[in-house]
Amino acid sequence: MRHRLQPQVHEQEEPLPDEASDGPSMSAEDLEKYETEMELSLYKEYRDVVGQFAYVVETERRFYLANVVDVAARNADGEVYFEVRMSDAWVWDMYRPARFVKNVRVITFKDVNVEELDKPDLRLPETGPFGT
Repeated sequence: MRHRLQPQVHEQEEPLPDEASDGPSMSAEDLEKYETEMELSLYKEYRDVVGQFAYVVETERRFYLANVVDVAARNADGEVYFEVRMSDAWVWDMYRPARFVKNVRVITFKDVNVEELDKPDLRLPETGPFGT
């Protein structure tokens, strides 16, 4: 037996807690400033961790750093897609509370770009007697 759920219709909508008139609100300018600060913070984190990884992986939705990458082209009913597996990875996503990921699997019909990062043999400190 199947039951069909009927949507409930409300005569008057109640404001969400964030929309209440007595609570603090965020203007479009405040939101843009917050997102800009988050992007800058994410860039600084990227700059600090990029040296720990061997590969940069770009998909249509995300940007990753990883130490192990495997890309396999797959075919399902004539449609080609890519399965990307990464281990020991970092993901560029300002909305994730934890960006370090042990294993990642991505399925995509779009292009995947994998680049091996250059590993300099010697890295001098940016400050101090050898830095500027």
